[in-house]
Amino acid sequence: MTTLETSSRTDTATRALLTSGVIAGPLFVAIATVQILTRDGFDLRRHPISLLSVGEYGWIQVANFVLAGVLSILFSLGAARVLSDGPGSRWGPRLLAIFGAGLVIGGIFRADPALGFPAGAPEGVPEHITTHAMIHAFAPPLSFLALIGACLVIARRFAGEGLRQAALLTRIVAAVCFVLSVPVGPGFSIRLFAAVTLAFAWLTAYAVYLRRH
Repeated sequence: MTTLETSSRTDTATRALLTSGVIAGPLFVAIATVQILTRDGFDLRRHPISLLSVGEYGWIQVANFVLAGVLSILFSLGAARVLSDGPGSRWGPRLLAIFGAGLVIGGIFRADPALGFPAGAPEGVPEHITTHAMIHAFAPPLSFLALIGACLVIARRFAGEGLRQAALLTRIVAAVCFVLSVPVGPGFSIRLFAAVTLAFAWLTAYAVYLRRH
C-alpha cells in the first residue's frame, strides 16, 4: 500500500468519525422530541427527559442515550486526530469523550418512575431511590458539565487561532447552557431540554467545522 493510499484511508476514517458528531445531536433531540409529543402522560413542564427511559417504551430513550453517547465518543476520537497540537488538543477530545461516556452510563442506568410518570408512579420523588437511579442522577449532569468544559477549551483554541467571533459564541453557548441547567426555579425540565438542545447544536456545528477544515 502506498503512502498516498494510507493517507486517503486515514482521511476517510477521520471524516467518518467526525460525521458521528454531526448526527449525534439532531438524532438525540429528534427522538426525544417525538417521545415528548407522543408518550401518554409525559409533560415536559413537569417531567425531565430522563423519565422517558421508564415505562413500556422506555427502551427507546435508553437506546437514544446510548446511541448519542457512542456517537459522541466516536466524534471525540475524530477530534483527537484533527486537533493534533495546540490549545485544547488534549483536553478538548477528552472532555468530549467524557460527555459521551456519561450519556452511555445515563442510558444504561435508568431513573426511577416519579412525578406521576408513567401511570402509577409516585406523584412526587420516590421515598427509596434505587442504585441505578442514583447513578443516573450523577452521570448525565457530569456529562453535561464535561461538554460545557469542552466548549470553554475549544473557545480558547478558537481565540488562539484568531477566530474571535467563534470563540465568543462558544463561550456564550457554554454560559447559557450552564445557567439553563441549574436545577432551581420554575420550568426546570423545559430549561434543561433547551440547554441540551443548544449544547448539541454547538456540537453539531463544531463537528461540521472540523470536517470542513
